[in-house]
Amino acid sequence: MKKTIERIEYLQKIELFRNKHIIKVLVGARRVGKTTILMQLSERIKNSDSQANIIFINKEYYEFKEIKNNEDLYKYVHSKIKKQKNNYIFIDEIQEINDFEIALRQLFAEQHDIYCTGSNARMLSGDLATHLSGRYIEFRISSLTYTDFLLFHNLPNNNDSLLKYIRYGGLPYLINIELNDNLVYGYLKSIYNTIILKDVIARYKIRDIAFLERLVEYLSDNLGSYVSSKKIANFLKSQGISLSVNTVLNYLQFLNNAFFIQKVQRYDIHGKKRFEINDKFYFGDLGLKHSIIPYNNNDIGKVFENLVFNQLISKGYTVYVGKLKDMEIDFIANKNGITKYIQVAYLLPDEKVRQREFGNLLKIKDNYEKIVISADELLSGDYKGIKQVHILDFLTE
Repeated sequence: MKKTIERIEYLQKIELFRNKHIIKVLVGARRVGKTTILMQLSERIKNSDSQANIIFINKEYYEFKEIKNNEDLYKYVHSKIKKQKNNYIFIDEIQEINDFEIALRQLFAEQHDIYCTGSNARMLSGDLATHLSGRYIEFRISSLTYTDFLLFHNLPNNNDSLLKYIRYGGLPYLINIELNDNLVYGYLKSIYNTIILKDVIARYKIRDIAFLERLVEYLSDNLGSYVSSKKIANFLKSQGISLSVNTVLNYLQFLNNAFFIQKVQRYDIHGKKRFEINDKFYFGDLGLKHSIIPYNNNDIGKVFENLVFNQLISKGYTVYVGKLKDMEIDFIANKNGITKYIQVAYLLPDEKVRQREFGNLLKIKDNYEKIVISADELLSGDYKGIKQVHILDFLTE
C-alpha cells in the first residue's frame, strides 16, 4: 500500500483560506505531491465538517475522461451538488479541461468552496488572471525540501543523507522505493518522460522531439551557467542541428511552463533593473536532472546553487541572480520587502576563494542580510557582518 505523509506547512497555509470566498489553486510539476495534498485537504474537511459534501475530480483517472470542457465540468459538478450540505469541489489537473475557467467562474459565483491543481504555469496564470482576476490564490507546490526528505525517509541530518537528496531528489513517491540507482532512476526517467510528453510535446504540439531532448541535456550539462537562446542555437548548430533563436526561446518557455526548469533573471544591483538576456536555469528537482545526466562530483558547486535556489523558492522568495558592475552575486532573494544577498560555494579552501565570496558581498552598500553558504565543517564565523552558514543548517533552518 502506498504510504503518505502530511506536508503540514502546505496544508496549514491552504487551510487558512478554507470556506473563504476564493479559489485555491495548487500549481507545480507533475508528481510533486499536489494530488496527495488535495486528498489530504478533503480528508481534513470530512473529519471536521459532518455536513461536508466532497466532489473530487481527478482528470488522470479514466472515470472522468468524459469531462472534456467547461460544460462537461459544470454539469458533472451540479449532478453531485447537495443543497442542504456544504459543498467542497476538488479538481485535479484542471488544465486538462478545455475552457475550465468559465465553469470555475460560475461555480465561484454560486459560493462553493473550490480547490484545484494544475501542472502548467502559462495556462493557469493566463486563463485564471483573465477570467478570475482577484478570485483565486495560488500556492506553488515544490518537490520535498531537504527537511521533508529526511522526515519521509526517516533519515538523520548528515552528509550521507544530503548526498542521497542530491542524487535522488525530492519526489514524494520515492518513499515507496528503495533508494538505489537502478530503482530510483528507472522511476524518475518515467516521470521525466511523462512531463516531457504530456506537458510539453502534446501541449505545444512539438514535432522536433530530438531537439527538445538535446536542449534538456544541454541545460543539465550547463546547470547554473548563463544561458542565452543564441548561445544554445549556436551550440546546436555546431552539433548539426539548425533551429532559429525564437524556436529555442519557445522551447525554453515550454519547459519553464511545465515547472521542469525555472528561469532566473539577472538583476543589476546598482542600476535597480532586470536584464532581459543571459538568464540562468535551475531544475525543480535534482533527481529528475540526474536521471538525464548522472550526478558527477565535479558539478557539486552548481548542484549546491540549485539546492539553495530550490530552498529559497520553497520558502516563498522571489529570486534573481545579482550583478554588481563586473561581479556576480549568486542570489538576491526578496520576500515581504526583505532582501537577502547570498553567495554559494562548495568549499572555501583558501584565502583567495574567501576573498572572492565575501568580497563581492562587502561591495554591496546597503544593510540587508548577506550570507555565504558552504559545506565547510569548520566555519570561521561571521566576517565583517557577513554570515557564514553550513549548507545543512541553511536547508534545515
